[in-house]
Amino acid sequence: MTRIQTFLCAAMSMAAFPAVADTPLQGTPLGSEATSQHQIEYLFDGNTSTYFETRKANYTWGGLDLGEAHVITRIGLFPANYGTTTGLMELAVIQGANNPDFSDAIPLLMIKERPAEGMCMYYYDVDCSRGFRYIRYCGKPDTRCRLAELEIYGVKGEGDDSHLYQVTNLPTVVVNTVDAEEPYDKEHDIPGNILIISENGTELLDKPGTIRERGNASREFPKKPWRIKFDKKQQVLDAPAKAKKWTLINNYGDKTLMRNILAFETARKLGMEYVPYCQAVDVILNGEYKGCYQLCDQVEVNENRVNIEEMETTDISGEALTGGYLVEVDGYADQEVSWFRTAHYGIPVTIKSPDEDEITPEQTKYISQYFNTLEQQMKNTDPVTGYRRMFDNRSFIQHMFVNEIAGNTDTYWSTYMYKRRGDDKIYTGPVWDFDIAWDNDYRTWHVWQKSGDTYLWNCGAGSSANGMLYFAQRILLKDPGTVQETLELWRDARRDALSAEWLINLVDRTAEELAESATLNFRRWPILNDRVHMNPQAAGSYEGELEVVRNYIRNQMPHLDKVIGYDPAQDALPSVGGETTGRVTVDGARVLTEGYAPGITYNIYGLDGRLSASGDCGEPSATLSAGVYIVRLSSGVSEKVFIR
Repeated sequence: MTRIQTFLCAAMSMAAFPAVADTPLQGTPLGSEATSQHQIEYLFDGNTSTYFETRKANYTWGGLDLGEAHVITRIGLFPANYGTTTGLMELAVIQGANNPDFSDAIPLLMIKERPAEGMCMYYYDVDCSRGFRYIRYCGKPDTRCRLAELEIYGVKGEGDDSHLYQVTNLPTVVVNTVDAEEPYDKEHDIPGNILIISENGTELLDKPGTIRERGNASREFPKKPWRIKFDKKQQVLDAPAKAKKWTLINNYGDKTLMRNILAFETARKLGMEYVPYCQAVDVILNGEYKGCYQLCDQVEVNENRVNIEEMETTDISGEALTGGYLVEVDGYADQEVSWFRTAHYGIPVTIKSPDEDEITPEQTKYISQYFNTLEQQMKNTDPVTGYRRMFDNRSFIQHMFVNEIAGNTDTYWSTYMYKRRGDDKIYTGPVWDFDIAWDNDYRTWHVWQKSGDTYLWNCGAGSSANGMLYFAQRILLKDPGTVQETLELWRDARRDALSAEWLINLVDRTAEELAESATLNFRRWPILNDRVHMNPQAAGSYEGELEVVRNYIRNQMPHLDKVIGYDPAQDALPSVGGETTGRVTVDGARVLTEGYAPGITYNIYGLDGRLSASGDCGEPSATLSAGVYIVRLSSGVSEKVFIR
């Protein structure tokens, strides 16, 4: 951490100070356009009664061209004699660069706390090993960069990258755009450089790329969400994917800053095939601190994201035409270019891949007709001849579980699905967008009370894209086989320690990681006492917001047990002949009757009642195809299993 040395001098001039170890570096002043009365030279004139001030309120700066690189060791700041004085310095960022346009700028330090009130010089130690020719003070937002004096201390040299500055323990993402242009919509990519500092300042990713806004409702917040895109694919931090596109989720209305993290970890716990990568980070855009964000995967086709075939424009017939497709049931589909509406339920579906600029008419026709055929089959619940031959129930149930655990109002407003080449089934996932989940939406607060004896998505309080509610009801409530699958999958998850205790522990561990960044975030965005977006309440503190989530979890998990029909108190493994206990488990496509004594036989039946396999409990069963089965033992024990 930086050490602040304050010399309280009350209205005394800088000339009255004794020397502080060495003398400030000299150079050519440079900065943003100043007002006529407060030019850049005032920042270095040694007169604390004058100050520098820019015409624009934001993304402005003042600094020095040192002529050659220096490793900076200390910064001195004297606040402008203007109104709240030191409050103007809080969250200001000092950056170093070696390009005159500051395209390679990285932070040397950030003023994390408002200095003690007083008109005096404040000194901050700098701990950054790289040398810089250009140094600038980037003012706190909306302050016109007002500052009386800037002193820069250091030693000549190129330095190295052995230790760079991170704002907190979290990785620091720095974006420097050309001419400091701020992203302003979802269509225009603003070019610049993207830098990510991590591993306690020992790792640096510095690559050209672009930034633009992303999202829908979240774009209306003062803290904006962004999509960044590298010019070439990059392995970012410890993410599995190597890709160009990444998202910076703003979490403005989510004052825990972790609701997506909790949901994604829950999805991993449930064994979903793909769960988006997510890492909390601090973000600086053009020298301005923007707060705590989450750096996440872009939901797209990639071998370490949605792992399906990436189609070419030549894939217009035969098996090549069958996949892969990434789509989104999307309440905002009519704002997109590549989308269709299903014939029966009228569900709006956006085609995410193939891309809107490359998809062919044949591909659009194929995937839209496939969805229409699926809808026509919905009333046929036969596992062989019905809709199941075109749809994967397991992934749909897992998706529902994550959203129900989180109490996500928008479960079926935005739902991703995908189809592989040569695979007849459509799969559901990944889960996405939980900022108003975990009891953070006034329309559904408190979730466990609002939903009564049914699921949140089915209680009439949640939102859903047109027709999607009927689609979900057909699968989850009106198919007897799915009702049983739901119970079995929930039981397996609960046996695998998916519990209120596990979730609350996850909240606590994540809060510890985010603690410093959260403090800075709410200095930048002081909204803890305000209801923003869909907030049903304002807890008034970060800890209070965390307790809202903990309390929700304590109530929601037993509520779901009741809705699903699972009683953890009665979920004991069955006893067989007083000798041993066991259970029927699934290992790949083989059913194992573990724990039961040899000599007890089993019969395995499909839901149509036909015998699929039989044998002795001392041996594994024959390999079975995907489906739902009833396993009956000669001891009288009967269990239901699902094989994918």
